[in-house]
Amino acid sequence: VCLAVWKNHHMRTVTNYFIVNLSLADILVTITCLPATLVVDITETWFFGQTLCKVIPYLQTVSVSVSVLTLSCIALDRWYAICHPLMFKSTAKRARNSIIIIWIVSCIIMIPQAIVMECSSVFPGLANKTTLFTVCDEHWGAEVYPKMYHTCFFLVTYMAPLCLMVLAYLQIFRKLWCRQIPGTSSVVQKKWKPQQPSAQPRGLGQSTKSKISAVAAEIKQIRARRKTARMLMVVLLVFALCYLPISILNVLKRVLGMFNHADDRETVYAWFTFSHWLVYANSAANPIIYNFLSGKFREEFKAAFSCCIFGIRSHHDERFNRGRASTESRKSLTTQISNFDNVSKLSEHVVLTNINTIPSNDIPAMLSPLKSAELHLHIPGMNMTSNIDEAMRVSAEDTVKTENAEWDKFVPSITKLTSMELQQG
Repeated sequence: VCLAVWKNHHMRTVTNYFIVNLSLADILVTITCLPATLVVDITETWFFGQTLCKVIPYLQTVSVSVSVLTLSCIALDRWYAICHPLMFKSTAKRARNSIIIIWIVSCIIMIPQAIVMECSSVFPGLANKTTLFTVCDEHWGAEVYPKMYHTCFFLVTYMAPLCLMVLAYLQIFRKLWCRQIPGTSSVVQKKWKPQQPSAQPRGLGQSTKSKISAVAAEIKQIRARRKTARMLMVVLLVFALCYLPISILNVLKRVLGMFNHADDRETVYAWFTFSHWLVYANSAANPIIYNFLSGKFREEFKAAFSCCIFGIRSHHDERFNRGRASTESRKSLTTQISNFDNVSKLSEHVVLTNINTIPSNDIPAMLSPLKSAELHLHIPGMNMTSNIDEAMRVSAEDTVKTENAEWDKFVPSITKLTSMELQQG
């Protein structure tokens, strides 16, 4: 993920900056916490000394905080961009500043975790004889402190952000999937139907083409936003499910004082081991989600693996393939627009032909329409201005009527095409 964004400037968007930060947090967990947790889960002994007993749990809680705050920033950014686009403009610079703030805040609020972690032996009499049965655990001065700390930790790093993100994505879902989308018959007729006849016959085809292009652009934007929102919703769902067991177990153990009996020690240990591996599974799942739900990341992953294995794929080939795929995906809509543009050009030709065939006694027929009109205006004793204006007005009315009729025929086709496009998105 980080390599894909670093190599391609077109992927350096606000959302992708936050996704890279989320990936960095996953890398931090994998490198610093996974090896130690693996050894402890197998041997039930902490072999890494007092210093790492403070550092490793601290880095793990920092990575959790970074992940949660990053997901919250992503949800907030998407909520503003889709639901309230005029209230706040997100930029790459603001995204980078937000990422710096996320790391600073996470490092500060997790300092208590490093302070209270200490090594101790399950059997104090063997503490000076062997390192076996040494554990790295929290040591608080009074019972009230762990209850307060872990209650706040659960609310700040899991429950409150999760509720806010769910609300944000619910509004995004309503905006992107439940509203009346462009391309449906009612919206096309209301927003883009040609206006009443005008005195200017020129440019009518271009105007209609621009309207159809605007519909196509709006459809494309909604498709892209839907894909991004769908991917981010899946990332949030996987995060919530993977961190739910460890969050509940910590509350039950640290706040409610459960699991202190020796007879259920193995069961509790198995549950905590399972919950730890779910946390690491979340870090491994994110790149898979990006690969399946993001076409851009999928292309870059394929390019990276191709370069590593074969070393023959060039950046030019990647750009060519991306352009060809994009062209083919929009081919049907472009064909519809081109066909309608031909009708508009034919209408303009009819207008000019009508003007050129205005009867006049001594005007050369081979003159162009505009020069013919100019000559009519300067012939002594002849006043053809009113006739030309009348002909232009009648031709303009006929042209608009023709375009209206063609537009009415075109609406069902673009409506059908829109439904197909949005279903694909």
